[in-house]
Parts: sequence; structure tokens; C-alpha cells
Amino acid sequence: MNKIETLCLLCSQPLRSAISWKLLLTKQFQPTICDRCTAQFKYSSTATALYQYNDAMKDFLHQYKFLQDVALAKVFRQELHARLKHEKAAIIPIPMHPVKQRERTFSHMEELLKAANIPFIQLLEKTTTETQSSKNREQRNQTASLFRLMDEAHVEHKEYFLFDDIKTTGTTLRHATEVLLNAGAKNVKSFTLING
Repeated sequence: MNKIETLCLLCSQPLRSAISWKLLLTKQFQPTICDRCTAQFKYSSTATALYQYNDAMKDFLHQYKFLQDVALAKVFRQELHARLKHEKAAIIPIPMHPVKQRERTFSHMEELLKAANIPFIQLLEKTTTETQSSKNREQRNQTASLFRLMDEAHVEHKEYFLFDDIKTTGTTLRHATEVLLNAGAKNVKSFTLING
């Protein structure tokens, strides 16, 4: 058994992890954050999200999304892989508007799935650059549709599984679900990394 020393992606403290046969044979991912940082994240009590929103998650989202630290896509890969690896429906990450994606340099939802080795497809396009986090609950509920189906997308009689980073009012997921169902999808479920 060998020791590899890397640094925690969140606090930069040394992260000593042992490579073992169990790790290799069970397709476990190498840990990327230390036990102290891991303990700051609280699991969600709902079946439709992995974690609850708290200060640690707020800091994570800020560093990952707004400071463009794409390496942080690996932080929750083990948990996401365990939760999504047996999903039968086609997984669709909630898309970013192309302008926003150019600003942030990567699609944060797609990178989370890639890091967790979860296959996905993209059938939706974001129609506005506005973010839901900049609106209050009433404004979110009155928002025009946030998405449209991509050209050449055929969704009839198929099941889909939407994946987003955080659910607060549910407006984003509701709009994406409506677009897919109106286009003939058989069923649409959703799951988020964080329950706000």
C-alpha cells in the first residue's frame, strides 16, 4: 500500500490517502478534500438532493462557479456517482446561457457529471442570461420560460432526469420539466446537488 500526498482542494492542507486494492477494484475515486472539510457539508433529508445549503456549501459554490475553479467539480464525484450510476432515464444537466458559459469558461453542471463519470445528453437551451438567484420568489414565479428545446431534439415517449446544482423555489427545474413534457416526454424527474 502506497501513500500519496496531495492537498485538499478546499483548505490546501495535506491530504494523505492510501491506494489500496479495494480502492482500485471498487472504482472508488481518490478523495479530494480532507475529513475536516467533508464534515462541514450536511446531507439533505430529501431524496431529491444530496446536500443542504449551508455556509460551507455557499463558499464551495462561490469558488467553483464564480472564481472558476473547475478542479472543484471533483469534490462530490463519489456521492454523485453512487446516486446516479444506476439511473435509467437520460440525464440532462440544466444548461447555461452561452454568454454566461463563456464568462465562466465551463459548464459547471456538465463538469460535475463528467467528474463523476456519469453520462449525460443536452436537449435544452437557456433562453435568458438572467439568473434566478438575482430574483425574489414572486419574480421567479412570474418568469417567462427559461428554456427551449434544441433544434433536432426528439423527446417523445422517453424518460428524463434533470440535474441542477441548487433548488430554492424550484422555478428552474419546473420550467425545464414543462418544456420536455410539452414536447412529449414520457416522464421527467429531477435531482440537485443542494437543497436550498
